[in-house]
Formats: sequence, structure tokens, C-alpha cells
Amino acid sequence: MLIPSKLSRPVRLDHTVVRERLLAKLSGANNFRLALVTSPAGYGKTTLVSQWAAGKNELGWYSLDEGDNQQERFASYLIAAIQQATGGHCSTSEAMAQKRQYASLTSLFAQLFIELAQWHRPLYLVIDDYHLITNPVIHDAMRFFLRHQPENFTLVVLSRNLPQLGIANLRVRDQLLEIGSQQLAFNHQEAKQFFDRRLSSPIEAAESSRMCDDVAGWATALQLIALSARQNHTSAHHSARRLAGINASHLSDYLVDEVLDNVDVSTRHFLLKSAILRSMNDALIVRVTGEENGQMRLEEIERQGLFLQRMDDTGEWFSYHPLFGSFLRQRCQWELAAELPEIHRAAAESWMEQGFPSEAIHHALAAGDAQMLRDILLNHAWGLFNHSELALLEESLKALPWESLLENPRLVLLQAWLMQSQHRYSEVNTLLARAEQEIKGVMDGTLHAEFNALRAQVAINDGNPEEAERLAKLALDELPLAWFYSRIVATSVHGEVLHCKGDLSQSLSLMQQTEQMARHHDVWHYALWSLIQQSEIQFAQGFLQAAWETQERAFQLIKEQHLEQLPMHEFLVRIRAQLLWAWARLDEAEASARSGIAVLSTFQPQQQLQCLTLLVQCSLARGDLDNARSQLNRLENLLGNGRYHCDWISNADKVRVIYWQLTGDKKSAANWLRHTPKPAFANNHFLQGQWRNIARAQILLGEFEPAEIVLEELNENARSLRLMSDLNRNLLLLNQLYWQSGRKNDAQRVLLDALQLANRTGFISHFVIEGEAMAQQLRQLIQLNTLPEMEQHRAQRILREINQHHRHKFAHFDEGFVERLLNHPDVPELIRTSPLTQREWQVLGLIYSGYSNEQIAGELAVAATTIKTHIRNLYQKLGVAHRQAEDDGVRGLRQNRQRPGV
Repeated sequence: MLIPSKLSRPVRLDHTVVRERLLAKLSGANNFRLALVTSPAGYGKTTLVSQWAAGKNELGWYSLDEGDNQQERFASYLIAAIQQATGGHCSTSEAMAQKRQYASLTSLFAQLFIELAQWHRPLYLVIDDYHLITNPVIHDAMRFFLRHQPENFTLVVLSRNLPQLGIANLRVRDQLLEIGSQQLAFNHQEAKQFFDRRLSSPIEAAESSRMCDDVAGWATALQLIALSARQNHTSAHHSARRLAGINASHLSDYLVDEVLDNVDVSTRHFLLKSAILRSMNDALIVRVTGEENGQMRLEEIERQGLFLQRMDDTGEWFSYHPLFGSFLRQRCQWELAAELPEIHRAAAESWMEQGFPSEAIHHALAAGDAQMLRDILLNHAWGLFNHSELALLEESLKALPWESLLENPRLVLLQAWLMQSQHRYSEVNTLLARAEQEIKGVMDGTLHAEFNALRAQVAINDGNPEEAERLAKLALDELPLAWFYSRIVATSVHGEVLHCKGDLSQSLSLMQQTEQMARHHDVWHYALWSLIQQSEIQFAQGFLQAAWETQERAFQLIKEQHLEQLPMHEFLVRIRAQLLWAWARLDEAEASARSGIAVLSTFQPQQQLQCLTLLVQCSLARGDLDNARSQLNRLENLLGNGRYHCDWISNADKVRVIYWQLTGDKKSAANWLRHTPKPAFANNHFLQGQWRNIARAQILLGEFEPAEIVLEELNENARSLRLMSDLNRNLLLLNQLYWQSGRKNDAQRVLLDALQLANRTGFISHFVIEGEAMAQQLRQLIQLNTLPEMEQHRAQRILREINQHHRHKFAHFDEGFVERLLNHPDVPELIRTSPLTQREWQVLGLIYSGYSNEQIAGELAVAATTIKTHIRNLYQKLGVAHRQAEDDGVRGLRQNRQRPGV
């Protein structure tokens, strides 16, 4: 829940001086990305900008305090301020900020800018007291904000120092409007206007100018002069002499003498007690100060000019000027030290009554009241946890003694979930074990079950499915139905374990239960996770259309609940890419893989391994070996710089082995085969995949017998566990083994089985990747005219894709091949003495691939006449008279490519 006063622009008071010369400068703020107003405390930054902001409806205001260094809190308020300015235009960003469903501040801001792209009117955001921000993550995000904000957006920052926002770069590019303390200082005319409004009897202009010079135009000093003159009935000039040369760091003594000592005891205590509040309203004042009418007292303090300012148009919320508030808090610690804990307790109780547990925790911590802090956490901690107030919770739990946690074991559970959310798995088990050992008396069975549910989640995350299953079952046996969160966790973990064990039907049922419970209780990240798991299971069962439909439901959930920036979103687009690849929709598959990389743009590069693997797969299916090699270089670099789940390694190894197969790289395959560990089982899709990689490498090396043993065992397991997609893949690889080893009848038999099974899976690219050997067999089957209609149609489709694959594979001569070719003895001497240009090599490759002149022009995006010129040059250099002769020559060059020397 957001405090309204932090989002309210300060109210412009009638007796303030209108700073016309500075307002004129600010009037051009819309021409700059950043308007920066900097000065020490008390120079009138906020007053000036609030004057400028008056009448601007499309302007958001965000007043910072020390608590805004937490990036989630900063994000929530910043987006809320922009929502106020735009009348709710950025609803997706708002939902993501409120639910903490974004990968980072920069990714949240990127989403914000997408929505603001449809906002075409000038828009302003004011951030007041930015000097309170010390979190480097926020500084980095705001630099990103300034680089990418829309052209019609102006950020206005008020700060006591120069913020870390890339100011120098903005200044050089003339995108910065600056107002500093020298400009903010009152001039003689403004000082005269100020005293005329504040003092009961006017003073001469010369006297006013002299006082202005004495305090160097410092607005706070001028206000103190007027206040002192009214309170003491002395001359303003007397106060001015005392303030001459003083600055913010030496104000304390003056404020004691001239302000606190000149108010009655009741007002003095009111000021000191109320100063502990960062924001205040009637209810808070009544509770903290004991005043009967808090609103009336606040308005009275405001009228006395005691540095109290309204924070909203309704006059409900107030705050002290930062300089005066800081002074009062220091004096409160000095004068009311014994009462201070009780004052903070009263503030915490009032904040709780108004529904702001985060503010209540702030005061409970300040009071040092462990019991109050414990009670707040027991009632509100899980709500704060679900809203990602993790830093505040961690600070609060550290403030509680261990004995207090043991007396309230659910706080131990909360601390353990915090550790789990930070991937500190070993610490979770250590903490829970210690708690169980030291909790006095018999531990509540339900609590023990909650511990086990969390332990199960940790175990599956840590790659220990057997222990995860044991713990999940124990938890589900003991958890009451009302303990929905832990039941969701345990059910999800049990389903994931069964997926790993190959029990797909039961796993699917548990994941459907997880989804139902998670949706019912609005636990959206588990709802999304369960849908992703369901889709994976359906894919493994060979029901790809059902998997597609489940993915559609997951995409809809992401859209409805604004989950776009959760890392799980990448998982979903990745399995969508896998499905699209299987159906030979390669452009869409590549787009999905790239969108997955975009989701993970703020994470470590290692997280992108799976999507990069899919990009390699797309290149291989197109026959674009040059691009595949380039992507493989990146992939292998990532493999060497991280630790990965066996599923990730299996997928990465798959594209490497296929690349070696397509390029005939037996050396790399043999080296990989020597060093690759062989899985103990083959009872799930990723273990099947790694065994299949091993068999493919063995086939490439001519080790047909061991490869056949592997594939027959894989098929037996796949049939037993109903891993139909894996069975389809296994049959295709077994077909290649039989074909290459000369067992044509066996090859045809398993190919027919694979085609029939593809009616269920819809596989296309898995056939295509096997290349010319597959094409020969399919041509023979089609010529026999014995295939059922569906298999006949699929065989024809696969042949078309293979032809496209083959055509692309030879459409371009890569640079390495050209270099080796030029050094080969069979190459015409004219090519050496008059080398082909890069464009001529491209044209040569496309001629060989069967492209017409018009198709070559389209491929290279040039005019047909240009292509004719390139072809004439080629004829001359190759010493041929017509296209057929040239095509024969290119075939000869291509044959050279297959020889060891080339």
C-alpha cells in the first residue's frame, strides 16, 4: 500500500515569493531530457518546482525518503507517479510494479517506455530529494531511464548534490537544464518581496538588500530572520547579523536559540515528537503527540511558519522541511531519549491501524521493540513476502533474537523462504534442522509439514529428485487443505519429480492440480510453472497440438497477470520455439528463441544457453552451416563458463553432434565421445536425448553395433514410459544407422514407423535434419505409391523442406572454404591471378544451387542487370562460355571441398 503523501505535489502557499526569473528558465524544460535543480538544504528547490508545476496536469511527483533505497519500493512509487500523470495509461507497468513481477528495474522501465510510446503529449516526472538514493542499482536504472525515455518526457530531479545520472554526457549533448544554488539564492528584489509578505511592518529596500547579502540569499536564513523577528519582537537586522556566514551544518545552535527556545513547552514537545514521522496526518499526530485535534494543531504549526508543509491538495498530509525535520529528530534523541521508544511504538500502532505495515515496521525497529516487531511480522510478513519486500523482511528478522524465532517457528519458515528465494539452498536446510532441534516441546505436525514442503522445493532445485519426492509426499500427507501455499509447493514438486522419472500421466495430473490450486489462490508464478510443465509433458507424450494449446493458456496467463518479465517467461517461449522447430516453422521458432534471450537480457549470459541452442538448431535445419558455426562458438564459450542442468547440456550437445555429422567432423565427435559421461538411466526426455547424442556420434564414427544397442534400449524405455516424441526421434536415428550400414530393409521398416508416429507428433524438422539419405528413402517410398495418404503427404512435405535445406547449404561459399580452395592444385590459374570478389563468390554459390538470374538478384537485393555483369566476369575468370559449363565447374570445386586437402 502506497502512502498518498509521497505522490502528492506540495501545495503552493499564498505568502511564497514567485520566482519569475527561475520560472522563465524552467518554462523551457520540455526541450530537455533532464531538468536538474541542485543546492544544499533550504534554498527553495521544492517551492520553486512546485510553483512551476502548478497548472500542469500531466505531471507526476515523487517525494523520496530514506526507505526508497529499496529498488522494489522505488519502482512502485515511480510508476505510480507516472500513472497519476497519465491518468492510468501505463496499466501493465503498474501491475508489474505492484506485484514485483519484473526481472530488473531496467526491464520494468523498458516496458514502461513501450506503453509511453502511445502517449504523445508532454509529460513530466518530478523526483524530490534524490540525494537520499545511495543504491547503485537505482542509479544504474535511472541512467537507463534517461537514455531511453520518450522525446516528449522530461525528468525533473531535485537534489542536494550532483546525482550519479550521467550528468556530464547529458550536458555535452545539450539535453540538461540546470539550476544551482547560485541561481536559487534570493536576489535583492525577491528578498524585499519576501519580507513584505512575512513581516507586519515594512522595512526599507536598503535594509532588506543588506540582510539578503548578509546571508547570501539563502532562503532558509531569510525565513528564520522573519520568524525570529515575529517571535522576539526584535529587529530583523539583529537576526540577520547572527545568521551572517552561517550554513546548514551550523544551524543547530541557532535553531535552538531562535526557534525552539521561543515557543511554548507544549509546542516544543509537539515539534520534537512529530518529527519522527516521515509523513503525518491527523490520526498519526493524535497517537504520537497526544493532541486531541491533530489536524487543527498541524494547521496552527503551519501558520506559525515553523517549516511545516502540506503534501497534498486536501491538506490531509504534512511533512517538515527536510532541514528542519532532520534538526528536530536530532534534538528529539537528545531531549526525549527516554520517551523515544514509546513515541515510535505509538507511531507503529497508528501506521498499522491505517494499513501501512512497512511504515509500522520502520518504527518498531526504531523503538527496538522486538515483541511489537514480532507481532507485526506474524500478521503481515507473508503479505510483504508475496509483494517482494524481501530486504525489509530480512532486516526485521535479523533484529529478532533467535529465541523469539523459535517461539514462533513460522518466522523461522519465513526466514528459510527468504533464503530459498535467494538460492541459498544449503542455508535453508541448516536453518530448518537447527530450528527443529532447538524448538522446545513437540513440534506441530502442520509446521513440520510446511518445513518439508520447503525442503522438497530446495531438493528439486538442487538436483535431488529422490529426496524431493520423499519430502513432498510427507508434506502432503500432513498438510491441512487450508494450508494452500505449502500444498501448492509440495504438489508441484511431486509432479516435477514424476516427470523426471518418466511417469508422465501421473505427473500431468499433479501439475493440473497445481494449476487449479494456484489459480484459486492467486499464486500466479506456480500457476505459470504448472502450465509450462504440462506443456513439456504433453510434448514428451507426442501430443504436440495439446502442448501448443497449453502454451496458449500460459501466454494468456502471462498477459492477464503481467508476468512478462519473470524468468519463467523465457522457459515458455523456449518450449514454444522447440515446438515450432519440430513443425519446421523455422522463422517463428527463431523469433521465439530471440524473444527468450530478450527476456533474459538482464541476467547472466549463461542463462541464455538454451535459447542459443535453439538458434543453432534453426540454422542447422536451414542448412546454414556458416551461421551455425558462429553460434556454436558462442554456445561452446558459455558451456565452458558455467554449470548447467543435464537437460541443458543434452540440448547443447545435440546441436554440436548434428553439426559434426553435417560437416563430417569425426575428430570432434570422437573427442566428445571419449569425455562424455554416460547417463545411468534413460527414463526421461533429457536422459533419452543425451543417449541419443551418444548414438549419433557412434554412427558418425562407424560404430554401428554399440549405437544399435543404445537405440534399441532407448526405444524399449520410450515405449514403456510412453515417451512418444523420443521414440519418434529414436526411430529416425535408427533409420540412419540401418541405412549407413547397408540394412536397407530395416531402414525402410523403421522409417515407416517414424512416418506413422509423426502423424501424432507432427515432426518435420527431425526428418529434414538427416539430409540427403532421408531424401533418397522418401523418394523411393513415394515412387512405390504404397504410403497411406497422411504419410504420403508428410513425406512430400519433408522432401520439399530437405530440398530447401540442401539448396541453402550450398548457396554460399564461406570464407574458410574460399581460402582453402584458392590453395588447391585443381583450381583454375585464372582464379588465383584474378581472384573473384566476395560478391562473385556469392553469385557462384547461388548458380550452383540452381538459382535463376532473377532469384539471385532477389537473394542479393540488387538489380538483374548487375547480376548479369557479375556472371560475365565469372565466365571470363572460369574460362567458360555458358552457364551449364560454369555449373559443371562449380560442381568440380564443390567436390574438391569434400577432399581432405580442402
